[in-house]
Amino acid sequence: MIVQVTRGSLVESVHDVRACACDARGNVVFASGDIDALVYLRSASKPFIAAAAIAAGARERFGLDEREIAVMAASHAGQLFHLNAVRSILQKIELPESALFCGAHLPYNEQAANAMLRRGEEPTAIHNNCSGKHAGILALSRMLGADASTYLDPRHPAQRAILALCARLSDDDADLWPIAVDGCGIPVYATPLRKAARSFARLASLEGVEENDAAALAIVRAAMLARPEYVAGTGEFDSELMRASGGTIVSKGGAEGVHGVAALALGIGLVSKVSDGTGRARAPSSLAILNRLGALDETQMQCLERFSRPIVYNRAGRAVGAINVV
Repeated sequence: MIVQVTRGSLVESVHDVRACACDARGNVVFASGDIDALVYLRSASKPFIAAAAIAAGARERFGLDEREIAVMAASHAGQLFHLNAVRSILQKIELPESALFCGAHLPYNEQAANAMLRRGEEPTAIHNNCSGKHAGILALSRMLGADASTYLDPRHPAQRAILALCARLSDDDADLWPIAVDGCGIPVYATPLRKAARSFARLASLEGVEENDAAALAIVRAAMLARPEYVAGTGEFDSELMRASGGTIVSKGGAEGVHGVAALALGIGLVSKVSDGTGRARAPSSLAILNRLGALDETQMQCLERFSRPIVYNRAGRAVGAINVV
C-alpha cells in the first residue's frame, strides 16, 4: 500500500505501508507487503501490557477503575485528566512519581504544553506519554512482590510476565524474540506482522486464548472503549477512531508508524507499519483498510475524514496539498 503526499499538482513524498489483517485462527484477510518481516510493536502493544497487570489481579487488589486501566494502555497527550489518572494509580499502589523511570517530555497536547511553558514549568516523568503504562507495570510489580526499582530490566518478573502474555497471544516464543529498548526504557519485542495481527484479532474476538488472558483482555478493551480520551487525548486519532466506531474498534498506535487495531464486530486484527517510520501515513492507511474490510461504514468514514485524507497546510494556515492512499 502506498500513501502519497501531494503539494499542488505534484506528488512530493511517498510512504510504503506494510499491513496484515487476520482472524484469531491466523487466516489472513488482507495483506500488503512482506507480512512475515519482523516489526517492533512499540506502543501498539500497550493493551497487552495493561492486560498482564489485570490478569495478575491488579484491578481487584488496587481498585483500579476504567479511566486508570485505559491510561495504562495509553500513549496519552499529557492533559490534566491523564496526569490525574496516572497519579491516582500511583497513589493506590503507594509509590511516588519518582518511581516512574520513563523519562520526561512536554505534553503532546499543544495547549497543555503551552500552559506549562507559560508557567515556566519543566516536564517530569508524569508528563511522558507512557507514564500510564509504567504505572501499570509498577502495579504488576507490586502484585508479583518484585522490586519496583528494577522494573525496566528484561529479566524482571513483571517484564517476563508481560512478554509471556504477548507470546501467548501471538502464538510465538518469547525466548526467540529480538528484544530491544523502547523510547520509554522498557523492553520491546519484535514479531512477524502476521503474528502481531493475530494478537489483535484475539483482542477483538477473545478466541484461542486462555480463560484468564481472555478475561483480562476483555477488561482492558472495555476500558479503552468506554474512556477513549484516556488512550490518546482530545482530537487524537486513536481516541477519535474508537469514538466514531461506536465501540466496535480498539485502536492503538505506536512509534515509527506502527498501528494496531482490533475490529470487534469482525473478529479481525489489523497491524500496519509505515516502512520509513513516518507517522503521517498511519491514519490514512489504516482507515482505508478498515473501510475496505467493512469495519467502518461511510458515515463513520465521513466523521474521520480529517484523518483519512489529511490536508497539508503551510505556516500561514493555507491548504497547499493533501495526504492520500493509493
